[in-house]
Amino acid sequence: MSFQSLTPFPGPQGAPQVAFHRNELSVILSLYGRMVAAGEWRDYGISCLRDMAVFSVFRRTAETPLYRIEKHPKLRLRQGEYAVIGPEGQVLKRGSDLRVVLRVLERKLIRAVK
Repeated sequence: MSFQSLTPFPGPQGAPQVAFHRNELSVILSLYGRMVAAGEWRDYGISCLRDMAVFSVFRRTAETPLYRIEKHPKLRLRQGEYAVIGPEGQVLKRGSDLRVVLRVLERKLIRAVK
């Protein structure tokens, strides 16, 4: 009996997942830190799925996400791979440059500080 017959999960090993790179996370966490300091956000979650990566922001831990920052690499050449999704599921901003896309949330930070 070989060890291959004892493999608990046969099939494709290590199915590719989409994830945020270190530079992308740095930009996102910088905004997150400022929003936490302003008292607007309190928690976050990161999901790495097969076709997209999602950074979800919560006002309270037990709620639905306040905003979702999504990365869709397959849309890179069409609409842009980054999107900010609002609480009702509406697309607030979409584009190829993460910093430009996140400006829609920075405007909310300016309003919160005032």
